[in-house]
Amino acid sequence: MLLPSLDLINSLFVFVSKALDIDRWNLECEFNNSDHRTELNGTDRLIVRRGQPFTISLYPRSGNLLTHLFGLHAGPQPSEQHGTRVSFGLSANIDTSHWSAAVVSPPGDMVALSVCSAPDAPIGRYTLTLNQSGRIEFILLFNPWCPADAVYMNNQQSLGEYVLSQDGIIFRGSYKHPISTPWNFGQFESDILDVCLRILDMNPKYLQNPSKDCAKRRNPIYVSRVLSAMVNCNDDNGVLLGKWTDGYEDGVSPMFWKGSVEILRNWDTQACQPVRYGQCWVFAAVACSVSRALGIPCRVVTNYLSAHDTNGNLLIERYIDENGDLIQSREMIWNYHCWVESWMTRPDLKPDYHGWQASDPTPQEKSDGVYCCGPIPVRAIKEGELTFKYDAPFVFAEVNADVVTFMKKKDGSTSDVVTSAVVGQKISTKRVGSDAREDITYLYKYPEGSDEEREVFKKANHENKLLHQQQNQGLHLTIKVTSEMRKGCDFDVFVVVTNNTQSEKKCRLVFGSCALSYNGFLGGNCGFKDLLNVELSPGAERRIPLRLNYSKYGDQLTEDNLIRLAALLFDYSTGGTTLAVRNIVLENPEIKVRILGEPKENRKLAAEITLQNPLPEPLENCCFSIEGANLTGGRAVTESVHQFYDLLKIYFTPTQSGLRKLVVDFDSNKLCHVKGYRNVIIGK
Repeated sequence: MLLPSLDLINSLFVFVSKALDIDRWNLECEFNNSDHRTELNGTDRLIVRRGQPFTISLYPRSGNLLTHLFGLHAGPQPSEQHGTRVSFGLSANIDTSHWSAAVVSPPGDMVALSVCSAPDAPIGRYTLTLNQSGRIEFILLFNPWCPADAVYMNNQQSLGEYVLSQDGIIFRGSYKHPISTPWNFGQFESDILDVCLRILDMNPKYLQNPSKDCAKRRNPIYVSRVLSAMVNCNDDNGVLLGKWTDGYEDGVSPMFWKGSVEILRNWDTQACQPVRYGQCWVFAAVACSVSRALGIPCRVVTNYLSAHDTNGNLLIERYIDENGDLIQSREMIWNYHCWVESWMTRPDLKPDYHGWQASDPTPQEKSDGVYCCGPIPVRAIKEGELTFKYDAPFVFAEVNADVVTFMKKKDGSTSDVVTSAVVGQKISTKRVGSDAREDITYLYKYPEGSDEEREVFKKANHENKLLHQQQNQGLHLTIKVTSEMRKGCDFDVFVVVTNNTQSEKKCRLVFGSCALSYNGFLGGNCGFKDLLNVELSPGAERRIPLRLNYSKYGDQLTEDNLIRLAALLFDYSTGGTTLAVRNIVLENPEIKVRILGEPKENRKLAAEITLQNPLPEPLENCCFSIEGANLTGGRAVTESVHQFYDLLKIYFTPTQSGLRKLVVDFDSNKLCHVKGYRNVIIGK
C-alpha cells in the first residue's frame, strides 16, 4: 500500500547543527511498540501512543545533541494558530504534559534519545527529520493507558476487551431471544491501521481544510463524529453503502460479512468506492474496528425494539389495517438496532458526563447536514438531557419513544388502537472477558414506572408516555410461543385473551403472521386466522392457537429468520380495538467446530465443521467459509460444494499466538448464512 504524499503527513522536525552528523539510528520498534501496546500491528515500523515516552538510538559520527532545538509540525499546512506548529528544546528529563525530548544514555558512541508527545497531540503520521541524515516516520495513536489522555480508561481488563481484543460478539435476534453473532474486528491485521488513517484523510472536513482538520484530530469527540459520518457513504467517500430492501446481486449481502477486515481492505483497494452492502450491525462493527485501531476504547451495543423517530417528537405513530397488518411508514420500530459506544471525557459539557458516548454510523437522519449521529453521553440519555451534544433527542427516542397505534379503515377513517408496545429493551453488549451478554439497559434508562423515570420524562417533555403508563385496559391480549421454534419445523403460537371487566364480552379476533426484516419491513403471509365470535365471561381467559407450517413460511422468510405475530381484538359492545404484537426469531441449526492438530503459530491446522440439515428438503449450492483474526490472513477461506455434506474440513494457518475466535459461515439455496464459532488458543 502506498503511503500518502508528504503534504498529508504530520511532520516532526529536529533542527540540528551541521556539527551533528548521524551515521545511523535504530527506532527500537520491537521494544517501543511492545511498551506502547502496539506490537500486534507488527514491529517493522514505529507505532506509539501519545503522552508516553519512546526511545530511539542515534549513532552520530560527530557533534553534540545537547544544545539542539526541536520543532513540531502537524499536517500539510502547519500553523501556530491551529496549534500544529510547536518548538521545544532538549530537557534534563522528559515532561509528559507536552512535547519534550531528553538524552537518557551516558556519554558514548550511542545516544539514546527519549521523545514524548503531548497527551493531547493530534493523532496520525509523523516524520522525524534528522538534518540531512534521514527521515524517521512513525504513527501516533490515542493512549487509553495515559491518565492525561481524554480516552483514559482505568481498568486493565476493560482495556484488553475494548482496545486490544480483535474479535467479539454482536447480539441480534429478538429481545425475547437474543442471538450471538461472532465478529472479527481485526484492527491489528496487516494494513488495517493505514486504511483507518486514510478514512480520516478522505473525510470532507480534511479535504476542505486539512490544517484545521489535522489540529482537531487531538480530540476524540471530533474523531468519533468524523467516523460516524465516514463509515457510511451517504455524504462522502465513506466505507459502506447501506441496503435494506430488494436483492444484493450487485454486491454482498450484509449477512455474508464475518468481520471488518475484508470490508476495509476492499474500500481501500477500490479507490475509496463504497463497499456494497451494510446494515446496522455491520456499520457499527466497522466503526468499532476503526476506533480500536486508533486507540479509542469502543464496543458494539444492541438496542432491541429500537424506535426510529423522524420528526423529533419522541412519538412513533403506527398505522394498521383491519387485519392488523402494519402499514409501512418512515417511523418504525426496528426489531433491533446496533450502534457503538466510545470511552472519553466530555470537557465541552457539564461535569459527570464522561465515560461511554453513543455514536451511530448507520445513516438514518442528518445531523448538522450530514448523515452521522453522536457522540452523546449515555448518561445524558438516562437523565433526559436533550440539549446536550450531539443528537440527544434522536438517541433518547430510540430507547424511550412512546408508541401510538391507529387503525386505518377501508372507508378512510381512523380509530385509536389500544396496545402495549414498548421500545428500548435488553440493551446489550458483550461482557468483558466472556462471550456472554451483558445487559446495560440500566445505563440508558431508569426502571420503568420508577420516580426517577417519571422525572426524566418530565424533563424531556415526554408527557405522552406518562399518560399512556396510567392507562388500564379491560380486555387484555398477549402472545405466547413455544420454547422450540427452529427453522424447518412446524409449531404453534398462541394468543391469550383475558376479560378483566365485570361484563360478558363478544369479540372478533384476527390472528396473523408474516415474514419480517430486522428493521421492520414486512414480507409475505406465514399463517392467518379470523374468528368472528369469541365469547368471554367476566374474568375468563381463552388460549387460541395458530399453526405455523414450514411449507407456508419457508419461502417467505428473509435472511433475518423473523416472523411478526399480530393479534387484533374487536370489542363488539364498545367498538374498541386492542392490538398485541410479538416478533419471533427461528433458530438456525448449530454449527459445531473441532480443531484437528495442536494449534501453534505458523502451523497448518484443520477445522472440522459439522452441520445437520434441519429442513425437509435437500440443500444445494452450499458454501462453507471460515475467518479469524491472525488465523486466516484477514480473509475468508471458503469451500464450495454443490450437494450438502454434514461434515467438512477447511485448512488454515494461524500467524499469531493467543486466544482467537474462528468464525464459521454456511450458506446455501435454502439455509442462508448460518453462523458459528470456536475459540482457539494458539501456542507459540
